[in-house]
Amino acid sequence: MIIQHYLKDVKKGNISIKKTVKSILREAKTLNRKYNCFNVISEDLALELSEAQERNSKGRLAGLPISIKDCICVKNVESRAGSLILKDYKPPFNATIIQKLIDEGAIIIGKTSQDEFGFGGFSTNTDNIPKNPFDLDTSCGGSSGGSACFTQLTKNPHASISESTGGSIANPSSFCGVASLTPTYGLVSRYGLIDYANSLDKIGVMTKTTQEINPILDIIAGKDEKDSTSLSIKRNSDNKVKKIAIIKEAFEIENKEIKDLILSNIKDYDVISLPLNKKYSIPTYYIIAMSEASTNLAKYCGLRYGATLPLKGNFDTFFSKVRSEYFQKESKRRIILGTFARMSGFRDAYYLKAMKVRTLLINEYKKAFKKYDILISPTMPILPPKFSEINKLTPLQNYQMDALTVGPNLAGLPHTSVPTGFIGKFPVGTMLISNHLDEEKLLNFGEQIENRD
Repeated sequence: MIIQHYLKDVKKGNISIKKTVKSILREAKTLNRKYNCFNVISEDLALELSEAQERNSKGRLAGLPISIKDCICVKNVESRAGSLILKDYKPPFNATIIQKLIDEGAIIIGKTSQDEFGFGGFSTNTDNIPKNPFDLDTSCGGSSGGSACFTQLTKNPHASISESTGGSIANPSSFCGVASLTPTYGLVSRYGLIDYANSLDKIGVMTKTTQEINPILDIIAGKDEKDSTSLSIKRNSDNKVKKIAIIKEAFEIENKEIKDLILSNIKDYDVISLPLNKKYSIPTYYIIAMSEASTNLAKYCGLRYGATLPLKGNFDTFFSKVRSEYFQKESKRRIILGTFARMSGFRDAYYLKAMKVRTLLINEYKKAFKKYDILISPTMPILPPKFSEINKLTPLQNYQMDALTVGPNLAGLPHTSVPTGFIGKFPVGTMLISNHLDEEKLLNFGEQIENRD
């Protein structure tokens, strides 16, 4: 059922919120045993919220079940960002976005599985690996894998709140065949987000169709005094798309079937080249993201919150034991690389230079948007891979999988992944990118693609 229809039926009193929530909780438990899409199913909280809404239904999202990526804090519900180092950490507060949703009547049903701290594109860098809805031996993408997996599988009205640093919303949306929006950087408050990289992190939305995104975005967008990077300006209300272009380099991928499927759904387009993004987006993204991650993860030391060990030896010894025990291999790699890039003597050569190149990449996009409303590419260059194939990839090959998604994330540009059809049994996504705060154009054009025969 489309979210808008469900919300109208709730408002008219045609649907029992409590019955809907009980239904989706049963479904979540059943699916979780097979697909590992949740780290926590917050049954007590969901029932408490649904009972309150059943007695007095109010709010623009009254009774709508919503799942939350594990890196977003929900009060008194374990929120560990997919990491064992935060095991049993239950925040004493709600993230701003969670409070906004609850205030508008939404029902929080659980925390979805993800790569540890968002470090990965396949949701395999975690102790609870979600599985693709179309093949249990295949990845559902990452790092918001559990969000996309459950969004595809559920038969109940539902939306998922997820997070992207370099493609963690668009990637799994494509692999699982759902719609998503990664908004303009700063449009949605990050207060209460367990950070990966502060200058890149964005909280967004996944739903079954593009049409269902706007009611959620209307609630979660807006200035937050608790987040100095949140924007006070509103998004552009103009949704008219006059000129579009495909990104030439993005279609230089090996999988011809993906290219042909996406182009068959697009008409009247120009071709534009973004050579700087093709050459520099991957190294620029990983230098910046790893440097910021190295700083953010320094606080996980076994003393303040989360997992710990018996307090023995000096501080350095204790910290090293805790971090060695509870961080995944990929987290350790990114901390080490990021720390190196920030060291005295290397900061200017790597991190600051990467920030300068980032500005050049933003300017390249900005130049394109002087002429075009929407830029188009495949969301992912491949179909969802099997876990056996992922295990053979080197770290560098893993990072190259982000080649199409890191550009708009570096530039803080809004982008959607639109379900575009299937190749064999696996879905394919089309990525639409627009200028800052032009989410309305993205969603309007995304709906047009979805509705084409």
